[in-house]
Amino acid sequence: DEMKIKEIISQNRRDFRAIYICEYCQFEFEGSGYDDNHFHENVIPLKICKRCNQKAPENYRALKTKYPEGFQI
Repeated sequence: DEMKIKEIISQNRRDFRAIYICEYCQFEFEGSGYDDNHFHENVIPLKICKRCNQKAPENYRALKTKYPEGFQI
């Protein structure tokens, strides 16, 4: 269980708006993001839920990017 992207609302190039959900307490919030490996592998796992103060465990598995790393959009 961890903070993860529930749904991407909109995306322009690599910038996106998404609904994030905490799998510990089901708290949802809207936020922005950047669709690259760094964001998915390093930023999302460190997000702390505003309701229960949990973050992703050590074995968190990141989503893949929409476009390959280094791909010019």
